[in-house]
Amino acid sequence: MQNQSIVSEFILLGLSQNAEVEKILFVVFLMIYLATLWGNMIIVVTIIYSPALLLSPMYFFLIFLSLLDACTSSTVTPKMIVDFFYETKTISFECCMTQLFAFHFFTGVEVIVLSAMAYDRYVAICKPLHYSSIMTRRLCGILVTISWTGGFLHSIIQVTFTLQLPFCGPNVIDHYMCDLFPLLKLACTDTHIFVILVFANSGSICIIIFSILLVSYGVILYSLRAHSSEGRLKALSTCGSHITVVILFFVSCILIYARPTSAFSSEKNVFLFATILTPLLNPMVYTFRNKEMKNAIQKMCKRFIAVSHDN
Repeated sequence: MQNQSIVSEFILLGLSQNAEVEKILFVVFLMIYLATLWGNMIIVVTIIYSPALLLSPMYFFLIFLSLLDACTSSTVTPKMIVDFFYETKTISFECCMTQLFAFHFFTGVEVIVLSAMAYDRYVAICKPLHYSSIMTRRLCGILVTISWTGGFLHSIIQVTFTLQLPFCGPNVIDHYMCDLFPLLKLACTDTHIFVILVFANSGSICIIIFSILLVSYGVILYSLRAHSSEGRLKALSTCGSHITVVILFFVSCILIYARPTSAFSSEKNVFLFATILTPLLNPMVYTFRNKEMKNAIQKMCKRFIAVSHDN
């Protein structure tokens, strides 16, 4: 299909058209964004400055998960925060496509990183004697490379779909960001085939990987029966964190993309959770439920305080 778009920019309706409400939302989301960056960067810095954690594949993947959460939030939240100052919120066609690409790139990478973390826990709990020989640095590097490659391919396919759509008039998006279904509503063509393609590239992937992850964690939890009570508690604590993150991420993904129609009244609310709140909650889940992380953060803080006093 030849793209005949004449739209050069889109108008975003945002979360509210009430100026007073937007002032409150500005403060709330600015605080959430800063907390998201701070929380995820604390995890990254703590692991990098803790050699014992950095050598662990689980924490190696956690670095990437935290960076991805910070990047995902940064593709959406700053633009939304700035737009609270404007009565008319606009985004150029090029910036819209860039935001679409970046959002799907980072979330696509995160899907595979979460899968790699699940595999790491499976090997650690179900095959502990072979853990060091299986989860080598080389394998971790390969899994991360696959994650970035998979995320790029997923995102470039989504953008290619969208660039085939002709936008020839309507340009008002009832959303605070650019994404597939809001854009499909504006296209001057029959979009049924594109809805199916979105489901095939996003919705089905979310459902399949989520199902695989649930089965893998089910196998892990079942195998814990053979462990000591202390080992079970430690494994349950770690797996509990992972399962919480997986559910937070994939449930919102499935609600957004695994549906047969582009009509969804609560789409903005689900997106709000997926793009802004989940990246904030992930560092909390991994620090509050993880004794090793809490101890490492305390040691790092004491080290920085000691260095600052010496200076």
